[in-house]
Amino acid sequence: MTDRSLFNLAAPIITARGSRLLSLSLCVAMLSACAVGPDYQRPQTAAPVQYKEATGWRQANPSDSLARGAWWELYGDQQLNGLIEKLNSSNQTVAQSEAQYRQAQALVRSARGAFFPTVDLTVGKNRSSQGTGSSSSSLTSSSSGIRDTYTAQAGVSWEADVWGKLRRGLEADTANAEAGYADLAAMRLSQQSELVQNYLQLRVIDEQKRLLEATVEAYQRSLKMTENQYRAGVSGKDAVAQAQTQLKSTEADMVDLIWQRAQFEHAIAVLIGQPPAEFSLAEIRNIPTLPQVPLSLPSQLLERRPDIASAERSVMAANANIGVAKAAYYPDLTLSMNGGYSSSTYSNWISLPNRFWSVGPQLAMTLFDGGQRSAEVDRSEAAYDETVAKYRQTVLDGFREVEDYLVQLKVLENEAGVRQQALDAARESLRLTQNQYKAGLIAYLDVVVVQATALSNERTALNLLQSRLIASVQLIAALGGGWDGQLEVSNN
Repeated sequence: MTDRSLFNLAAPIITARGSRLLSLSLCVAMLSACAVGPDYQRPQTAAPVQYKEATGWRQANPSDSLARGAWWELYGDQQLNGLIEKLNSSNQTVAQSEAQYRQAQALVRSARGAFFPTVDLTVGKNRSSQGTGSSSSSLTSSSSGIRDTYTAQAGVSWEADVWGKLRRGLEADTANAEAGYADLAAMRLSQQSELVQNYLQLRVIDEQKRLLEATVEAYQRSLKMTENQYRAGVSGKDAVAQAQTQLKSTEADMVDLIWQRAQFEHAIAVLIGQPPAEFSLAEIRNIPTLPQVPLSLPSQLLERRPDIASAERSVMAANANIGVAKAAYYPDLTLSMNGGYSSSTYSNWISLPNRFWSVGPQLAMTLFDGGQRSAEVDRSEAAYDETVAKYRQTVLDGFREVEDYLVQLKVLENEAGVRQQALDAARESLRLTQNQYKAGLIAYLDVVVVQATALSNERTALNLLQSRLIASVQLIAALGGGWDGQLEVSNN
């Protein structure tokens, strides 16, 4: 056996004729390369010039927090900012979407790898036997015995992308990966929006609790005063009963806030990837302020909303799959080279007389398939039409959501002005009524009615503020949050 390295096993002797054949095949493949199927064009959508309900809203500037990405900073709450940072790194729903995106990236790398030759190395030993009853008439008695065959073979195979099947496949996988990235951005935005809404509602509950605590203290003073007046014979037993009823009802409302706050706290814990038992949020004295949401143009919504971007990339992938399906009508051109050594004995296995090699192109195509390729083309075209309709519907839903939240915020703002006037009047009425009661001019029942009205207006104002805060978050999410619309797919 000659002394050769393993790399020499993969170096078959190629004749000048084989080299010319390979070079000619490569030139033909490069010169005739084309991609069958339609080239992608974004589907037309009915995009308005401006939003119908955008009157009075300011246009977004590049320096806005919303444009920079950290849209939650518009609320000016450092604790909320810290919670969002934990969500971005620890939320398990986002982690699932991130893993799905990495799978899509791997498919892109796999599709890109199909453009390069495949190199195989096989080393093996085969033990076989053939009986004397074989159909081979030249079989000798020695050949019917057990035979060992040692083989070492290296091969190179490359599929020429003559009709663009591989390119269309890569185009589809890249578009799917970009759609996966947009889905990841949409899921992250959804989880961020949910956390911010839960946090704002929790802070409104804290304010409601402070309101009820102050109200309970006032009702306790009223009850004590009414009891004193009853003992002095100024008021009757009914006034004491009314004061007690009012006090205990308000205390019950305050207790009811405990489980509501706990639910929001537990939801926030799960969103940041922590067990609810290990997480708590201390009360603070203020509610985050209602921000001025910068409004982007309707045309920018197509790039800023990740769900719209995902739907559009799905259209691109479906369009490329049409080309893959049509490429099945054309023959596949494969160039291959094989070479190695084969021997019946181990001692002279790697030697010049035992060498073998082969090189040449191969064309393969299906002549009849019972209409399967035609059906696959029809299916791909129908799938494309489906994704186009889904894309257009997603765009329409996006515009509708923005318009809904714009008008909701506008109406709530107007309502807040009227409610504030009602609240100011209720507070003044309560002050005057309490003074009249202390002077003995009216019965306690009159005070109870005014107190209930004032408390109802106070809570209504807080609920209205909560609705405005939640609507602002929903508007930001409908505008795409702070996503910049970038869909770069890693080539690593």
